[in-house]
Amino acid sequence: MYDANRDVQTMSLEDNTVYEAVAALATDGHTAHTADVVHMTGLPEEAVRRSLASLAEKGAIETRDGFHSLGPHDWEVEY
Repeated sequence: MYDANRDVQTMSLEDNTVYEAVAALATDGHTAHTADVVHMTGLPEEAVRRSLASLAEKGAIETRDGFHSLGPHDWEVEY
């Protein structure tokens, strides 16, 4: 079933940038740390934290103790 909250095409540019950074950093079961996402995106830390919280609320990513991974999805990530 289609879920607009998980459709990357409906995300803001900032959320999409952060989501892509998490996807790139969190491959093969690894997780992305908030500081790594800040470094990779070049966005201010507060903007990244806000975006990560929004993405987690939508179920696009999962967050635990400052580490982030992709939420459930039905596609493969190749980076």
